[in-house]
Amino acid sequence: MNVATLIIPGIGNSDHAHWQTLWEVANRECVRVQQRDWNRPVCDEWVNVLEQAVAEIGEGSVLVAHSLGCLCVAHWATRTSLKIKGALLVAPPDPKGASFPSEAIGFSPVPFHPFAFPSIVVASSNDPYGSLEFAGSCALAWGSRFINIGPAGHINSESGLGEWAEGFALYQELTA
Repeated sequence: MNVATLIIPGIGNSDHAHWQTLWEVANRECVRVQQRDWNRPVCDEWVNVLEQAVAEIGEGSVLVAHSLGCLCVAHWATRTSLKIKGALLVAPPDPKGASFPSEAIGFSPVPFHPFAFPSIVVASSNDPYGSLEFAGSCALAWGSRFINIGPAGHINSESGLGEWAEGFALYQELTA
């Protein structure tokens, strides 16, 4: 890993056992985007923080987003003029779904516009926050490659993936 990488967690941040945290700890090129409030996210605020982080780390970076972080990236992509190398978007949640956190403000409607950078959307067949159909429609609209990894829950620490080698291989495709 020699590409500057921004880690973009979802609501609540990624805990010590989450694959995003494990990647960050193992790779000095990874920098976590630090939001002011992880538990009551406001889309515009999250997007502005992401814009600042991309500007600071430099164009040509890769974004690695999980859950609500994916929706943040989608909103950011419609507003930014900055260029990135690519994005790995894991477990995008459906704002219209019954499990979507009510404390997340402004993430709906999800922008369904093609990204100006390569991207991969990864989804699980039993994610309580977003269906395969929703993730697939996001991938199609964003111009992303779509990968269904089967039953892996929300693809977080509770999924027991550890460092998630399969995901890291996808990340490496974007950095190549």
